[in-house]
Amino acid sequence: MYKMKKLLSLMVAALVISSGAMAEDHVMAATKKAPQRNVPKTLSLSLEEAQDYAIESNRSLRNADLAVQEAYAQRWQTIAAMLPQADASWAYSSMCGYEMEFGGMKIAMPDYSTTGVKASVGINGQAIVGALLNNIAIDMQKINKEQSEVNLRASVKTSYASVLVLQDVVALLDSSLQNVERLAEMAQRSVDVGAAEQTTADQIMVRVNTLRNNINSNKRSTLLALNSLKVLLDVPVETELTLTTTLDDMLSADAVLQLLGEDFIPQRNLSYQTLEKNVELAKANVHMAGWAYGPTVGAGYQYSNQKYYAEGGMRMTPPHAVSVTVSMPLWSSGKRAAGVVEKKIALEEARNTFAETADNLGIQNQQLRFNLQNSFETYTTEKENMDVTQRVFQLTTNKFNQGATSHLELVNASNDLITAQSTYVQAVLTLVNAQAELEKFLNNK
Repeated sequence: MYKMKKLLSLMVAALVISSGAMAEDHVMAATKKAPQRNVPKTLSLSLEEAQDYAIESNRSLRNADLAVQEAYAQRWQTIAAMLPQADASWAYSSMCGYEMEFGGMKIAMPDYSTTGVKASVGINGQAIVGALLNNIAIDMQKINKEQSEVNLRASVKTSYASVLVLQDVVALLDSSLQNVERLAEMAQRSVDVGAAEQTTADQIMVRVNTLRNNINSNKRSTLLALNSLKVLLDVPVETELTLTTTLDDMLSADAVLQLLGEDFIPQRNLSYQTLEKNVELAKANVHMAGWAYGPTVGAGYQYSNQKYYAEGGMRMTPPHAVSVTVSMPLWSSGKRAAGVVEKKIALEEARNTFAETADNLGIQNQQLRFNLQNSFETYTTEKENMDVTQRVFQLTTNKFNQGATSHLELVNASNDLITAQSTYVQAVLTLVNAQAELEKFLNNK
């Protein structure tokens, strides 16, 4: 009796899980195609605009949204299986003039048609828990979608910064190349008038060629980074894309301090949410295994009408039939009991994993903040070093132009500048990655 009461209460709960209209809305939404976007030939975007643009258009994120809609459709399938089902049928049979002999009499077998309607409903505890499992699956797909959005924003930010820093490096190298090219011309004129050796002019020309190669390499890298950003934005490669946010805006001390000042709320962390849902899922699986002992209740109605097209037909099937069934499992040789034990163990494992992760989140929060602080300090130092190296190179260039220093010092100054620029680029990218990782971890809206 207790099981029956519990079953009835669960039946009511299942019916209010979702309405048919809601399910239909979600199913229809899943079948809609992504809106077609008319991408202009030129596109100017800030970092935030680029992130929003990607959220609206990225195909991978569209798939994450479709996964949510698919989960809604699967839930309704589970619920619908517990609701009344009805089928209608019609059949025509011809005996082809056959006459049946009975006690010396011949009875003609007339043609006939049968019209039938069947309706049935069946429910048990496992089916209801299945609907609850579908609810958890929907929540988990929503978390996965949010995780995809967070990851996409981080990828756009990293790609956006890569384009900006490579563009800056190309501009710096162009400026250096112009200076060295002028020196190379001057050195060659000195050689032509006998005031300098050819070795000096050749050494400077080697530096010119090196700078040109570096510029070409960085231009190609810039183009690749720009194309990678276009892929994330889902815009054609031929689109002329202009980035309006500057590196100084992205990497300012204010931006870093603002991020470091954001509170860490564990419940907003997506890993926390996922593991929390895993615990809920494990609990539901325990209930599912427990209901293997529960009854299955069913009811049915059948209507059948035979129409004969000649005299002499015999009606063998009653037109109406009603049935009620209750089935109860009795013995499974311990299979059901083992299933319950297995799910309880899985629940305990999920709880332990959740507790361990929750404890580690605080440590991870501190580590990510330390990484951001260290990255910002390194970036600040390397930016200053590059500026100093740029000034040294310019001063050395002027001295060489005046004949106050050797070509070797000029070459060394040029090498130092290239090294400083390369280190600066790495510091920028490391800082951007540190920002993105902390933003993903905090998931603050």
